[in-house]
Amino acid sequence: MSELVFMMGEFEAKFPTDRRYARNHMWALDAGDGQLRFGFTAYAVRLLQDVYFLEWTVDEPSELGDRQLIGAIESKKAESDLYAPLAGRLERFNAELLDDPSGINVDKYGGGWLFEMSGGPGQWDAPLLSPAQYLDHLSEVWEVTQRTIKGQLNE
Repeated sequence: MSELVFMMGEFEAKFPTDRRYARNHMWALDAGDGQLRFGFTAYAVRLLQDVYFLEWTVDEPSELGDRQLIGAIESKKAESDLYAPLAGRLERFNAELLDDPSGINVDKYGGGWLFEMSGGPGQWDAPLLSPAQYLDHLSEVWEVTQRTIKGQLNE
């Protein structure tokens, strides 16, 4: 599988080129039947470190608006709300992660997927980024991310 790499300081974040990416650091892969499977990118997993709690605040199936609050996640480094990467119909969650969200840490581009959404053909082309566009996006936000990590956002 072909992949691109973004350097997060001394750490490599790898991004498979067989999928598209959302600005909220989720990947999207065609799951067939007009559905996309979503999961966290290596960038997000590296920032979170050791996910141990995942909760969804919407039911499956549900119509979702772009950036709608859909759940929460807790990890060694952060507690965060989770938002839909785009508008569409949430079809199902990865039930295995509800019992053990550590799968996100272990297999982020495989078994650690979060949920599947459906929509019309081409509906998601515009809001999702190519791998190269996503790396450009990371380059743009990396400096602010580093300051946030170090707690120096207001300096």
